Amino acid sequence: MSTLKKRSVLLAGHATSVALEPEFWAVLDEIAAHDGLTAAGLVARIDANRGRRPLASACRLTALDWRGRHPVGP
Repeated sequence: MSTLKKRSVLLAGHATSVALEPEFWAVLDEIAAHDGLTAAGLVARIDANRGRRPLASACRLTALDWRGRHPVGP
């Protein structure tokens, strides 16, 4: 089982951290690179659109959605 990896980000002028499995961070990094953002910039975008959903959950769902539309391998 993967351990969680924390990353610190600045959201709306407040420092916070997000703890996710490394596999989710890898997909979020891929999304950020594709969209020309930093990982922190992507998390800020997710934060702005997550509604009342917890940030970590919104990040995981974003990664799952992306991977569903951009599968790896043959």
